[in-house]
Amino acid sequence: MDAVGKIAVVTGAGSGIGRGVSVALAGAGWSVVLAGRKAERLAETAALVAESAPGAGTVCVPTDVARPEDVDALFATVRERYGRVDFLFNNAGTFGPGGVPLEELPYAAWRKVVDTNLTGSFLCAQAAFRLMKEQDPGGGRIINNGSVSAHAPRPDSVAYTATKHALTGLTKSLSLDGRPYRIACGQIDIGNAATDMTQRMTRGVRQANGELAVEPVMDAADIATTVLHMAELPLEANVQFATVLATAMPFVGRG
Repeated sequence: MDAVGKIAVVTGAGSGIGRGVSVALAGAGWSVVLAGRKAERLAETAALVAESAPGAGTVCVPTDVARPEDVDALFATVRERYGRVDFLFNNAGTFGPGGVPLEELPYAAWRKVVDTNLTGSFLCAQAAFRLMKEQDPGGGRIINNGSVSAHAPRPDSVAYTATKHALTGLTKSLSLDGRPYRIACGQIDIGNAATDMTQRMTRGVRQANGELAVEPVMDAADIATTVLHMAELPLEANVQFATVLATAMPFVGRG
């Protein structure tokens, strides 16, 4: 896909993987709409983009993806500013309270994780889908940020794991429903990228056998490289599922 004049929306763009992907897209010539809950963090991302890719186009839109009215406002801004969207990176997510046994997990905590990770991804995909169907030329690409938890859970992670498994179903349904409209959908499943969310890995996290172990992490920039590759494929080609993880993390094998 020729990135010149292409428009991307990145949710969770204020930190971590979303920030890295936004910088990578802008460096490749994309105009990037930065969406996230905290305006000041979005501004920091925009400043990094300006530093690394002078002249790149960015728009900051404070957005809570769990709120339908926020998602409507986000894509109204995209429509008014650019008239189209070529790529959505559904990245916003939360792990929820860590280390809480299933029987003690508050309902409110469950709902927050589900509303952000699953419902938020659905709402953004739905809004992008509508615009991609209408625009001329039609079509576009959606990439959902899954997790290796879409394959195997960690202890005490029922809400996060359930939503990441559900995202796989969302990805497959979007892929099928998007075929008539040249809308491609893929998923990147990430394991132990070095972000604020994974700082605990370097202090030790509980394993399946109950022991604590320090886990290796990888540079989040390597995720951005992979997402950029997926985003810039022609719409006739699609990476349906990609798994990128720290090489030595305890994922493959018996835990």
